[in-house]
Amino acid sequence: MDEAAARQAIVEGMKSKKGKSKFYFKDLTAMVPEMKTLQTKKLLGQMVNEEILEYWSSGSTTFYGLKGAGKQQAGEGE
Repeated sequence: MDEAAARQAIVEGMKSKKGKSKFYFKDLTAMVPEMKTLQTKKLLGQMVNEEILEYWSSGSTTFYGLKGAGKQQAGEGE
């Protein structure tokens, strides 16, 4: 699987999960099973740097979400 196809699979996979805006790393690796874990981690880091995705932390766990999506987005930064 090339990088562009992996990016598309991740974004579409996240959008298809209605009612869910934050994802564990393992959820995202399941969306691109052809990629190795380290490759997926690097790709997700690039997508965060490009502001396609964003990190969200509950304090003990870090999640990934689409930039600007989710219930918590309106309350952040206050």
